Amino acid sequence: MNLTQLTTDEALRRREFPVCADKIFLAHAAVSPLPRVVKTAMQEYLEAAAHDQQEAVLAARFVAETRQLAAELTDARADEIAFTGSTSMGLAMVATGLDWRPGDNVVCYRDDYPANVYPWMDLARRGVEVRFVEPRVAGLITAEDLAPALDARTRLVALASAHFVTGWRLDVDAIGTFLHQRGILFCLDAIQTLGALRTSFRHVDFAAADAHKWLLGPLGTAILFVRREHFDRLRPALVGWSSAACPGFIAQDDLKFWPDARRYEPGSLNLVGIAGLDAALRLLAETGITGIEQRVVALASRVRNGVVNRGYRLLGPATAPTSIVSFTKPDTDLTVTQARLLKDGIHVSLRQRRDGAKCLRVAPHFYNTEAEIDRLLAGL
Repeated sequence: MNLTQLTTDEALRRREFPVCADKIFLAHAAVSPLPRVVKTAMQEYLEAAAHDQQEAVLAARFVAETRQLAAELTDARADEIAFTGSTSMGLAMVATGLDWRPGDNVVCYRDDYPANVYPWMDLARRGVEVRFVEPRVAGLITAEDLAPALDARTRLVALASAHFVTGWRLDVDAIGTFLHQRGILFCLDAIQTLGALRTSFRHVDFAAADAHKWLLGPLGTAILFVRREHFDRLRPALVGWSSAACPGFIAQDDLKFWPDARRYEPGSLNLVGIAGLDAALRLLAETGITGIEQRVVALASRVRNGVVNRGYRLLGPATAPTSIVSFTKPDTDLTVTQARLLKDGIHVSLRQRRDGAKCLRVAPHFYNTEAEIDRLLAGL
């Protein structure tokens, strides 16, 4: 399957993405429906696991191959990839695993998704000062915005690869280079771009992303990236039998963590989730992330132009390439608008800003069509 086939063969599209049969799903920045290949992979694993030991039904190298697929998508190394239960868990493991000292400070964005705010706020109990960047444009963070918050005691900056409401994308490479020139660690919440937009970890120290949004995978399965040079710096926050070698399941006299990111996996893995993630990663690799990004950006642009022409006000970029389009309209009850769209089988997200104002958020993926976007616009 390729993008041309998918966009010209409706029967193929509906077969590969069953949600298309009865819904127009434009809420991938929330929780995505599963493609057929992901559902099938998980079903096949469960069927096999019903007849054998759960760990025995997968090939010996299956998990390693899934790590490799995740690494290829992010410009990382396979030995830098661990699997966790969620983005929140991955970010929390970074926050709690570093050797913080009283007087250190960490910088994050107060209006990011709470998964990338609360773990850093919690460090205050360890004597770490929590600073919030104040961008000139909501959701758009640049090196110029960060600079006033940084000083000699700044240990780490934690930001999202795209803002979950406004859709503004972070220039990950530029921010990472800027921070590393100052000896500051960079932690990335990559969940709102990974799978839809090219997202590289080349200039990132730590990153986490769950599978259930743009990666088109199952809930409860996430990627944690830790740059190899930081294995000794980032101590595993959770330690279990799987964090280190225990031949014959016998605890050794010395605790020696695995020499790779497996040290951040304390126990048995969610294998049915990894089976689904593996299928999702193969789907994305087969389709091609460059083509996926081009298609997603084009569909989002169609949404953006359409809502502006209908009198809505954008909360994010007017022209910059992104996958998320959020908008509002004075004197319009967007709760009612969303409910009306949902009744017509059109799924978008309703979100609320800090001041209480509501907005609609549209997040198309590569398998959506121009006709579906036009149906949305007609519904608005």
